[in-house]
Amino acid sequence: MHIRGDHAELVVGGRLDVRSAADARTVLHSALDSGRGDLVLDLTELDSWDATGLGVIMGAHRRAGRSGRRLVLRGVPDRMQRLLVATRLHRILAIEGGIGVEAGESLPRV
Repeated sequence: MHIRGDHAELVVGGRLDVRSAADARTVLHSALDSGRGDLVLDLTELDSWDATGLGVIMGAHRRAGRSGRRLVLRGVPDRMQRLLVATRLHRILAIEGGIGVEAGESLPRV
């Protein structure tokens, strides 16, 4: 996993999983604590995430809210969009451009 950027925008790449969660959490918290306004997480380079990685994202979302900021996800890969829809987290998280659901396609049941 790699993260590059600053307190306003971070690009996350590789795998966000149990092995990289602690490092990712540290970087996200530091960016949230040192900036103002929205923190954009660009996920276009993210290969995969597991439940722990998703937990890091949700923890950063909560921390952003407590500090008067907003965590915005950008470039969420399709397979990860499906997980956000299945877990209904797409209703909680700010996702740039929203989640695309094809006309006539039903949302997965949880």
